[in-house]
Amino acid sequence: MQSPRKFSRHGVCLLLTVCSALPLHAQQPLTWQQVRTKFEASNPTLRAGQLTIDESRAGEITAFLRPNPSFTATVDQLDPFTPNPYRPLGNILPAVSASYLHEREHKRELRLESAKKGTAISVSQQEDLERNLLFTLRNAFVMALQQKAILDVAKENLTFYDKFLELSRDRLRAGDIAQVDMMRLELQRVQYESDLRTAEVNVRTAKIQLLGLLNDRTPVEQFDVTGTFDFQEVTTPLEEYRQAAMASRPDLRLAVQAIEKAKTDHALAIANGSTDPTFSVDSGRNPPIPAYIGVSVNIPLRIFDRNQGEKERTAIDIKRTERLQEAATAQVFSDVDSSFAALNSSLGLLRPYKTTYLEQAAKVRDTVAFAYQRGGASLLDFLSAENEYRSIRLNYLNLVGTYLTAASQLNLAVGREVIQ
Repeated sequence: MQSPRKFSRHGVCLLLTVCSALPLHAQQPLTWQQVRTKFEASNPTLRAGQLTIDESRAGEITAFLRPNPSFTATVDQLDPFTPNPYRPLGNILPAVSASYLHEREHKRELRLESAKKGTAISVSQQEDLERNLLFTLRNAFVMALQQKAILDVAKENLTFYDKFLELSRDRLRAGDIAQVDMMRLELQRVQYESDLRTAEVNVRTAKIQLLGLLNDRTPVEQFDVTGTFDFQEVTTPLEEYRQAAMASRPDLRLAVQAIEKAKTDHALAIANGSTDPTFSVDSGRNPPIPAYIGVSVNIPLRIFDRNQGEKERTAIDIKRTERLQEAATAQVFSDVDSSFAALNSSLGLLRPYKTTYLEQAAKVRDTVAFAYQRGGASLLDFLSAENEYRSIRLNYLNLVGTYLTAASQLNLAVGREVIQ
């Protein structure tokens, strides 16, 4: 009879074996909107950028703080060698004073305005960061869909070829084809098996890249995406994309905000060149006066330092940001025009593939395969037709991927999703 300890150990081993044999349950495939929502919530780079905005808002508090008043307490004329040991503190002169710096020319208000405009710039920078990261995310999503489509085609090609090999083996047994032809057909299968293995690796690699952008630790085997891997005609004219980009691009808005902040900083530099008086009040004792109160005003003489350097620098900075705004505008038009041209070029190549080439390649392959099985075509004719069909299908999928990438590029250029 087995001991309870030995039985328990065997039971645990059996349980682990059963659990390891159970299939992993894949999660529901994610659509593009689900991937985007997950990305916006969990991407560490975006979350770090949001903290930068919070830091800038905290800077607004510091910019609007008033100067701290100063307090001074003084005890003078202490005489430790007095001849009267009963009155060691008889001659002391105690005094207290308080002072406060008064800022003129609305310095606090201008500092706050500059800080707020700095926060607005941080917000635009965050939106521009999200725009660029979404382009990377969209490309990774498209790559995953493209590799899945290529994997399906590789499986389909291998399945078709295996069926054709079975028919060819029947013909070999019947004596309709030579042994060397059968060997060449079997050797050709290596290409289709290689396509399948390469596609499997590429699908896995694309999913790993997507999981990295999502900051997701889900096993690759349980992660999947879904979406339409196809193209659509573009009917929106170029001018509408240009106008949408001018209204939506955060980097262009950032350039305009930089000009406004430079103007505020220049006004603050002028204000900082003004004199700020320090008001003081003091009170003390000065025998025979039992108590007194005094007031004073300290006014710095701005003879040499009138903040000339900052005034000049901020004036130049206004001109610099204006030139950068012109460059940003030109870049917007360049991005939209080039991405629109790339999109139309992809469409020009895709249309004949979808309407003509795919159907013709399938017909040619099926016709030549049918003729070869009945001795009406040579082996070279069949292999050539099969390779042409395989090449046409892969070219089409790659062109669809190029189109979707160009669509992502146009969305990046416009600043929002104009093509889903």
